[in-house]
Amino acid sequence: MTALRQKMIEAMRQRGFAQRTHTTYLMVITDLACYFHRSPDTLSTDDLQHFFHHLFQERGLSAASCRVYLYGVRFLYLHVLHWPSVEVSLVVPKTPQRIPELLTRDEVRRILAACRNPKHRMMLELCYGCGLRVSEVCHLRVSDIDSQRGQLRVAQGKGAKDRMVLLTATLIDRLRDDWRAYRPRTWLFPSALCPDRALHLSAPQRAFRQAKRLAGVERIGGIHSLRHAYATHVLEQGLPVHQLQRLLGHRSVQSTMRYMHWLPGQQGTGQAPIDLVASLEVGHG
Repeated sequence: MTALRQKMIEAMRQRGFAQRTHTTYLMVITDLACYFHRSPDTLSTDDLQHFFHHLFQERGLSAASCRVYLYGVRFLYLHVLHWPSVEVSLVVPKTPQRIPELLTRDEVRRILAACRNPKHRMMLELCYGCGLRVSEVCHLRVSDIDSQRGQLRVAQGKGAKDRMVLLTATLIDRLRDDWRAYRPRTWLFPSALCPDRALHLSAPQRAFRQAKRLAGVERIGGIHSLRHAYATHVLEQGLPVHQLQRLLGHRSVQSTMRYMHWLPGQQGTGQAPIDLVASLEVGHG
């Protein structure tokens, strides 16, 4: 391992970056070094500009991918090599802003009902009932459940932040049933092959795709659609946007405001918790 690579890893650790960010940024800098066949600390601003021209014009990377490269390069030069600034312009077409297709309550009900594996259905219900990301569901621990306070601790979610979300009575009852059936020790949803590890993201993603197909739901979107549905459905029932921001773990309220696209003219004024799962009347047995 080169000294520069080690310094970058230490800088990312100090800032609490997620492992996925570590992997991505290191890949970016490795790609940069391989392109010039030189150490990144010998490059100039003109070299960096040429590299980004190569990424977009010659390699044909998308605007989103180019921005990821830019974030990784800026981190290296600003926070590891301590350049005063990184004057690199990224000229790419503006990414189209599209509103994702929204699942209706009936479609969510049909998808959950079509998921016959109780453990997988519990995971999908948490994605919808608490608005969790699939990675957050997979990394839940038994100790994260506070049934007395009706809360669920989401440890180290996106942006390396902890947060508390609300657990309704329906979800608490279902989580108790799940615990009685499987008796998980550490991870709420452990891997079948390696019980000391959390379940891989691909399992609930695959379960969602299969359940959606069996339910005859043809809307575009993966398991993250359940988080979108949660956000929009609780806004419909009156949850204020600033409360939703906290529950979703958004750093900026602007990220939360995009859900208002589905609710023109609506201003949430109700109080949480809102029991979305109970209103679906999905049978358990």
